[in-house]
Amino acid sequence: MQGPLADIVVLDLSRALAGPHAAQMLGDLGAKVVKVEHPDGGDESRGWGPPFVGPDHDISTYFLASNRNKESLAVDLKSPEGKTLIERLVRQSDVLIENFRTGVLDRLGFPVERLHELNPRLVVLSITGFGHDGPEGGRPGYDQIAQGEAGLMSLTGPSPAEPYRVGASIGDILAGMYGAYGVVAALHERERTGRGTVVRTSLLAAITGVHAYHATAWTVGGVVPRANGNHHASIAPYGAFRCADGMLQIAAANDSQWRKVAPLLDIDPEMPKYATNRERFAHREELIADMEKALAAHDRAHWLAELATLGVPAGAIRTLDEVYEWEQTRSQGLIVDVEHPVLGRISLPGPPLRFDGAPAVEHTAPPALGQDGEAVLAWLEERER
Repeated sequence: MQGPLADIVVLDLSRALAGPHAAQMLGDLGAKVVKVEHPDGGDESRGWGPPFVGPDHDISTYFLASNRNKESLAVDLKSPEGKTLIERLVRQSDVLIENFRTGVLDRLGFPVERLHELNPRLVVLSITGFGHDGPEGGRPGYDQIAQGEAGLMSLTGPSPAEPYRVGASIGDILAGMYGAYGVVAALHERERTGRGTVVRTSLLAAITGVHAYHATAWTVGGVVPRANGNHHASIAPYGAFRCADGMLQIAAANDSQWRKVAPLLDIDPEMPKYATNRERFAHREELIADMEKALAAHDRAHWLAELATLGVPAGAIRTLDEVYEWEQTRSQGLIVDVEHPVLGRISLPGPPLRFDGAPAVEHTAPPALGQDGEAVLAWLEERER
């Protein structure tokens, strides 16, 4: 692997999604990632589906999503041999990632104090459901539960009476992203201090961390935000609108953009109820109705072309097959081809970062369970010499 973290070794003890996603992000940046899995079945996400693919329909596409650029080592952490091997790996690693429930790693014989005794420079990333301490510290966390508890579901859906989960496992993914961000910061700090530290995040913290203006609406404004369906909580017109053959999205985020959109739809932009964002938002339902009445005259392609000519932000609502077949997606490196040991050449979602001037990275496929055992042990022995 090449990349800014090419000299970093990550010991990935995590499973499911949040921790593996953090480790995958570091692997995308060039780190060597050794994924430790239990010999009996491995990461539980290997069994999550459908869909399953492969000759025996036993390979989970869920697992494939968060485990590229890793080497799999099958180890029983409860066995004496497994503990000894983990100790050896800890000594040779820069980062350890875990998302066990609070106290599990301690019971396995690897509390933070022991990890730093083995390797004072080790950066530890710990991801939990609701935090490792506090009145509900150690509570088990799953994405949908956290979406509800952290308020995200109250902001999502057609109305306050119908809270929806976000379609993606956004709490897990955000926790992985925040975790990787924290790890990079801790590695930088280590250059000054010579010592590693513990980075902690949780599904609760990650979701709360993206409340943004919804949070300040309450903490400063005293207003409890509620679900607004497909329309923005503060800006109008900004959302999804029906046209002749379906829906499209229009985002007129300021008065200048509104004055371009309105004449296109035969609406007077200066009429008092629509002249400013404050007035447009106060009359939003009426505004949506007026816009959709005009939009019904033509199909999506017509309106997107007209709005593009005016320089107004607008877009389609694509299905995932359309996204991954879209040339713009491919042009950004958001699809990578890898060689899987069973499936052969497959396409995976690619990393969301690009570095100007950096050579193209050759990614590796998510590993079969334990497939890299001999290679990892040989590498470890070489490091220990």
